[in-house]
Amino acid sequence: MIRVVIADDHCIVREGLRHLITDDPAIEVVGEAANGAATLELVREHHPDVVLLDLLLPVIDGIQATSRIRQEFPQTQVVILTSFLERLAVISAVRAGAIGYLLKDTEAEELCTAIKAASKGQLHMSPQATAFLRQEMRIPNRIDRLTEREADVLRLLAQGQTNKDIARHLHIVEDTVKTHVRHILAKLGVQSRTQAALYAARLNLITPETPQNQ
Repeated sequence: MIRVVIADDHCIVREGLRHLITDDPAIEVVGEAANGAATLELVREHHPDVVLLDLLLPVIDGIQATSRIRQEFPQTQVVILTSFLERLAVISAVRAGAIGYLLKDTEAEELCTAIKAASKGQLHMSPQATAFLRQEMRIPNRIDRLTEREADVLRLLAQGQTNKDIARHLHIVEDTVKTHVRHILAKLGVQSRTQAALYAARLNLITPETPQNQ
């Protein structure tokens, strides 16, 4: 069961989202919040797998809430669900640690798919958000800076595998994986695993989870 917290400042939106996503038997809503501060409290209380988060939240906005969730609870993933589509908003959300970015006109099936992908550490973005991110990632090809083992770790990381999964797959200890990830981020000049995954996707090392109609 994937445990989800919904954060939106409109009660009717939260209620609608709860009904939509809990039609899927794999998803359970464990809390709802009307602002960023309340969202953080719910995450601390319930340790959900995924937070479905609006950007325009009172008290603490969606970007700040995302950053704090990812810093305090790295096992909890954040999917942005908003009506706000601008390049800076998308880039800021991903830099803060969001693994998904969808618009509020998203169909229920796609929303559930995004939640399931996020619970596995996999990217799922709207086509528009993906376009902004790929423009942002137009930086010099630095893949040749990686060792062969670091490239292997990057491919698995981009597939949404955890450090423990990567260690098991490559037959190395988890601390070694963490060291490789630090080196990968530094060599690629990115700040998060999500950005590293997008970099890998741009170089066709892996295809990120994106809507089928893209």
